[in-house]
Amino acid sequence: MGDKKIAAITLMLATVLAVSGCGGGSSGGDEKLVLKAGFSTGASDPRVVATELFKEEVEAATDGRITIEIHPDGELGADSELISGVVNGEVDITASSAGNFASYSPNVGISAFPFLFDDFEDAWSFVDSDTEAEAEDGLSDYNIKVLGHYDNGFRCVTTSEKVGPVNSVSDMDGLVIRTPENQIVMQTMLLLGAQPKVLDFTKLYDALKNGEFDAQENPIPVIYNNNLYEVQANLAITNHSYDVMPFVIRQDVWDDLSKEDQQIILAAAKKAQDKDRELVKSQTEEYIEKLKEAGMNITNPDLEEFKKATASAADTFKDTYNVDLLKDIK
Repeated sequence: MGDKKIAAITLMLATVLAVSGCGGGSSGGDEKLVLKAGFSTGASDPRVVATELFKEEVEAATDGRITIEIHPDGELGADSELISGVVNGEVDITASSAGNFASYSPNVGISAFPFLFDDFEDAWSFVDSDTEAEAEDGLSDYNIKVLGHYDNGFRCVTTSEKVGPVNSVSDMDGLVIRTPENQIVMQTMLLLGAQPKVLDFTKLYDALKNGEFDAQENPIPVIYNNNLYEVQANLAITNHSYDVMPFVIRQDVWDDLSKEDQQIILAAAKKAQDKDRELVKSQTEEYIEKLKEAGMNITNPDLEEFKKATASAADTFKDTYNVDLLKDIK
């Protein structure tokens, strides 16, 4: 067992013993349980909207015995902090890009490899498969229980007015581009000729406004719902990486729930997952026009050129990820 894994488990156990977690205790009988759900994005983001539905379903089914507190806008921390918060017992529930979980269990991030899926339906088929479940298997060792899979959409590139639009791979050359702490996304950008640099999402808007980056990449709903069009002039529909988001709860909280309450949580998570996916798909289609209306210049580069440039991404990580898990996608 690696040092990081031992440290994470030790910290988790110490926290559970000291404070019994954020909610703490069994959910049986009349005992109240309060669960804190934290997100890095704003209240209008589909993951937060879907979790509002999750909250309503859980609270109604338990007559308020289990309540969900939702904290958007990075109130409980950035994505990496929210996930570590689940690990160590400071945050009960979150949803974040799969690649952000990869530092705990690398295979969780395999769905982010470039150009794996043609559309949402292809991506959802993989995410709901036993293959994805196998990729996520190691998360339970870090106090993480996957309840479902939210959708963040397909990642696209935006650039500043100074840099200009992206019409081809050559336009990516030398771009200083913000990425999440996702090794696959970063390598994809490197293969396209850009210079990826990590920054917490909660700091992105101001960094773009101040000209600290030439570009950034995110799904279209994230770009619109978080007003990134105000500080980026151009959007290239690259769809270079699909962004699934495990919707997770602390494993120790889950284990302490009664079987009945576990079923209530899972049923609510399924409804929330479906709501999130519906929102992300519809917003991806609708918000391109809204971004045009907001003044963004939209380009549609030849994706075959981008696919060719990033074809070696899986080879780069063959010693890190179980890339054989991807063999049934195409």
